[in-house]
Amino acid sequence: MESTFVSLCPLNSAAATEPEPLCIFGTGDLGRSLGQRLLQSGYRVVYGSRKPHSCGPLPPGTQAMSHSAAAQSAALVFICIHREHYNFLETLAPQLQGKVLVDVSNNLKKNLYPEANAEYLQRLVPGAHVVKAFNTLSAWTLQNGPSDANRQVYLCGNSAEAKQAVAETATKLGFTVLDRGSLCAARELEDFPLQLFPEWRLPLRIAVGLTAFFYFYLLIRIVIYTYVQKGDDISFRIMVSLANKVFPIVSLIMLSLCYLPGVIAAFLQLYRGTKYRRFPDWLDRWMLCRKQLGLLALAFAFLHVLYTLIIPQRYYVRNRIKHPVVLFIKIKENKTSAFDSALAWRSDSFLSTGILGFGLYVLLGITSLPSVSNALSWREFSFVQSKLGYLTLFFCTLHTYLYGWNKFLKPTSYPWYTLPGYLLCLIVPTVVLVLKFLLLLPCMDRSLTRIRQGWDRTNKVDDGEKSLLA
Repeated sequence: MESTFVSLCPLNSAAATEPEPLCIFGTGDLGRSLGQRLLQSGYRVVYGSRKPHSCGPLPPGTQAMSHSAAAQSAALVFICIHREHYNFLETLAPQLQGKVLVDVSNNLKKNLYPEANAEYLQRLVPGAHVVKAFNTLSAWTLQNGPSDANRQVYLCGNSAEAKQAVAETATKLGFTVLDRGSLCAARELEDFPLQLFPEWRLPLRIAVGLTAFFYFYLLIRIVIYTYVQKGDDISFRIMVSLANKVFPIVSLIMLSLCYLPGVIAAFLQLYRGTKYRRFPDWLDRWMLCRKQLGLLALAFAFLHVLYTLIIPQRYYVRNRIKHPVVLFIKIKENKTSAFDSALAWRSDSFLSTGILGFGLYVLLGITSLPSVSNALSWREFSFVQSKLGYLTLFFCTLHTYLYGWNKFLKPTSYPWYTLPGYLLCLIVPTVVLVLKFLLLLPCMDRSLTRIRQGWDRTNKVDDGEKSLLA
């Protein structure tokens, strides 16, 4: 049933000295915070309560009355109560006839009820215009105002006029409105607050899986092997030394996984000869979580740097306590070893590539921040994330190669015939860099550029066949 809506905030102050009040059913935390925010934005607010005289502290300047009286005094009613208490609204159907009902409720888990809360409310009060909105905001957000992380208000409803009235109210409160269509989208909106880091799930699983695998793998190679074969207990290395071997391995692999899907997509386009065919779903999901993979890789790189800084202090203290006599004898006899220039070059190159790689790592992380990325043009952002990203991967990979140097030639590097951890972590980044190098070859780069500019191999073949037939 359609009806004429009265403007909630008249622009002509001569026609109305004060705005029409808005009604809130529910005096809980969300209802009080919403009322306080509406008052700060210039609205009049009335509360509908079962016990209007003992409903607890309300924002100053508001009025509490019965549900029936409150519904009659306003054209827009916020339903800030739980779904299990909706039944009394059916008795208020005459008072809510033609009103706009804003359903802000959420559920404790998905698929708790056969229909969305907003659809259930519409069925209880068929003469009203139900709009699902404000359910993605917390009481804290409503009380303190919108921030960058929760500035959007999603809404849906079957009446365009009702949605417009709610959108004007949300805009005046300082939020950005996003219309999701009809009331059929209410279940989707109600599921939004139940999602816990949906874009981070796959990257976190990869990070946890890689960390657990390499930690136990290196535990067997280093600690358990030494204890079984030599009888030495070096379990103290588990907390610092072993962890500092795992962090760079996981960081380098996850950084490689950020750029591997782009390389795969490029070769897939070259193979198909077109950019108009959809990528496989697994590749789409992989490409959508590249930012999260990169940020987790940066976190592991930070841990590697911190652990590297504290390791010399730990070794110094342990050696001073365990071998004070040996150190004293060496100092007294003034024994020195011959200077190895090649070892010095390797050591300085190893440290230099690590510092450069970490510096570029941090730059990539900074440009991923919304406040920074929004200030960059698309070309600038693409240059940092793509060109400098591959340069970061190159330096970090070279840093790992310099760490290994010629250790792979020594039989002692393969206890129980297992490969060193740094060799395993070099597989993915090396593959990515080699494939990227192939894509940079003129013949490959020229074809890929044409495809991404719209050239289609199948269209070219079809045009050639048509010309021959003509």
